Amino acid sequence: MEPPIEVGADLRPEVAVRLASQGVRLLWRDDFPAARRLLAAMGKRLPTPAPDFYRYRQARRNRARVLGMVLVEVGPDLRVDLPRAPDVTAAFRAAGGAPGLVPLTELLGMLSAYEWRVKGVPVAALGARIHPHYGVFAPTRQDYVSLVTRAPLSRVRTAFDIGTGTGVLAAVLARRGVPEVVATDISPAAVGCARENLRRLGLSQVRVLETDLFPPGRADLVMCNPPWLPGAAHSPLDAAVFDPGSRMLTGFLAGAAAHLTSGGEAWLILSDLAELVGLRSRSDLLSRIEAAGLRVADRLDAPRRRHPGTDPLAKARSQEVVSLWRLHP
Repeated sequence: MEPPIEVGADLRPEVAVRLASQGVRLLWRDDFPAARRLLAAMGKRLPTPAPDFYRYRQARRNRARVLGMVLVEVGPDLRVDLPRAPDVTAAFRAAGGAPGLVPLTELLGMLSAYEWRVKGVPVAALGARIHPHYGVFAPTRQDYVSLVTRAPLSRVRTAFDIGTGTGVLAAVLARRGVPEVVATDISPAAVGCARENLRRLGLSQVRVLETDLFPPGRADLVMCNPPWLPGAAHSPLDAAVFDPGSRMLTGFLAGAAAHLTSGGEAWLILSDLAELVGLRSRSDLLSRIEAAGLRVADRLDAPRRRHPGTDPLAKARSQEVVSLWRLHP
């Protein structure tokens, strides 16, 4: 890889876009706020995403690649030695970053994520805050959480929360009185995040395990809120939105019946966003449920939400419905 070229405030945004598009890395050596302004100016000069969802994703990937060519240096002391640079030490350490040349976009993401981690996200269903870690999807939208708060729940002694993330849904089940909840996630970052949140909430009846999908044993309720869109994930946060080959959805449905007690119930929390952008049909989802030996006993829908913006995803989300599917063997 060619070494980066050192740049500063005299670099024009159109030149930066041209160089970055050619794969030239740009090491910023000037005022830190000016670097943020350069990123914003470069973004305005990149092509507008196309109305087609696939080309929209391609344009977003290209945008991330180009803007990711602007680098800053993080020293061994985890500091950025630039005029007016913020103290990034705590955020960088929390995100598990390593000293060296770091894309400015990535560093700004770490700072933003750390702010969420410190302040927390208020969750009305808990009357408390959930503190997401870097790379773990934050429960900033509450529609799927509200579905878990109002779904019928009786005679449930044990529950599994598959793909727990921040642990927010496991916490809701515990607060609703489920005596024993086992939350799982394949991501070590998510496991650490969930454990910290549940400990902060004082919910000792929830155990968090690092495992792929189901823990050993059976439960009266098995629940999963998988990524809502089939497709490749290109970043840690993408992994909370995109499920390559519908692996998690398929795995949950295929294993649910075998992990239910007699009379138990599975909850699948899923948006119809994939249907709206043409990535999956409703008949395909129902076929997957049937092939797993499950039947739909009921479905609870959350109200539609307004989404600002004109990109394909924003338009689809204005029509999106998030549902909790109650499934029986």
